[in-house]
Amino acid sequence: MMAKNTDRICSLVLRLLAFGATLSAAIVMATSHERTTYFSVSVEAKYSHTPAFKYFVIANAIGSAYSFLLLFLPSHGSLWPLVIASDVVITMFLTSSISAALSIAYVGKKGNSYAGWLPICDQVPNYCHHVSGALAAGFIGVVLYMVLLQYSIYTKCCKSSS
Repeated sequence: MMAKNTDRICSLVLRLLAFGATLSAAIVMATSHERTTYFSVSVEAKYSHTPAFKYFVIANAIGSAYSFLLLFLPSHGSLWPLVIASDVVITMFLTSSISAALSIAYVGKKGNSYAGWLPICDQVPNYCHHVSGALAAGFIGVVLYMVLLQYSIYTKCCKSSS
């Protein structure tokens, strides 16, 4: 009985941390914007101007809502195999969103001389710092989901057969 309580507490803590990381990533990215004037031309950088950043916000919002809802799911039930499968989907969803966002952030930071794309972070540094913070929180969320997934598989599959 004590092991089940420990498993439940570990699972709750991991889900709560994952909830916080994904919610933070979504909020920080969604609030990233900066307006600047460059050679008398006004330029605005917003997360919503980039489809990869919008995808990142949506994926992290879904991940945080999913984590929040599972905080209230009883640990004893027939739904847990479905939860583990859903954890796999959410982990893959978050991984793909951070990959897409990181690639765009890299181009924003370094540019791409082959394509003729100039870096923008020199012109809008606060925007780039906001994006970097959101990506860091998103990466933490992905790592937490991977750990949570491994822990869930271990506790539901491996421990129950022992």
